Amino acid sequence: MRAMQIPLDHPLLQRIVDDLAEKGWSRQDGFLPQALTLELAAECRKRAAEGELAPAAVGRGPAQEIREGIRGDHIQWLEEGDAAVCDTYMALMDSLRLAMNRGLFLGLEDFESHFAMYPPGAFYLKHLDRFRDDDRRMVSAVIYLNDAWLPEHGGQLRMYLKDGVEYDVVPAGGCLVVFLSGEVPHEVMPATRERLSLTGWFRRRGNEPF
Repeated sequence: MRAMQIPLDHPLLQRIVDDLAEKGWSRQDGFLPQALTLELAAECRKRAAEGELAPAAVGRGPAQEIREGIRGDHIQWLEEGDAAVCDTYMALMDSLRLAMNRGLFLGLEDFESHFAMYPPGAFYLKHLDRFRDDDRRMVSAVIYLNDAWLPEHGGQLRMYLKDGVEYDVVPAGGCLVVFLSGEVPHEVMPATRERLSLTGWFRRRGNEPF
């Protein structure tokens, strides 16, 4: 599959930039074409079947540990060139990175991402995506890969917004959710079926130790 990029002045990218500036988050249903969504889902399932997805840990560095009472997904980080369909997704996200830099002056330098598979009943408790001792993660992005998902399947992304507002996103295939990593607490609710996504972070250059 050929790399796919979006012009920086595309209305879809501009809506995301405007939403981030106005409220710190954006939801775009149908961000991914259905064919690409299905190919990415198939790639995720293939890797899971081959044992390439591993239980996700919480914390960072030496303090990392697997705690299924906090987080129950299985993940695999993406590497450039390991699959054409993943490179297509990464090219799309790079278009978004450039658009956010142009519109919001965030100084985003790169994007890291992983597949995530939540088995039925798995969840991720309320948390922030930015580590206390690492300020590089600026913007979080989640793209859902679930075909024919219904609200009764559960698995919502619950965002805790200003003024005590809780906003739920049904993880329907092709939907993109973007939010400021250090400002939007969120959690993943348990689902009755397997839940697939691509989760990633746009990062700036971090503060270097002296």
